[in-house]
Amino acid sequence: MSPLLEIVELSSGEIVLRRADGAGEPLVKIKFSDEVRVLLCEHSLDIGKAMVGAGVQAVGEVYGHVLEHHEEHHEYAFDEFDDVSGVLH
Repeated sequence: MSPLLEIVELSSGEIVLRRADGAGEPLVKIKFSDEVRVLLCEHSLDIGKAMVGAGVQAVGEVYGHVLEHHEEHHEYAFDEFDDVSGVLH
């Protein structure tokens, strides 16, 4: 799996978070209604990026809480999490 992610607007108008290498299905899809797209004009990609960014941040916070909880209840090292990295554009 590619650690690089990108947020793009597809020809269908959907804003997606996907792997930069194009492998697999998009990880997240945002689809605005026609009414909202008219209101947003050319700013739909910027709004979609902000929405995806907020979601990624929330996942990171939840993930951090899960690791903290797990570490409190287990005395072994979390070597499997040492190589968690990625870039979000």
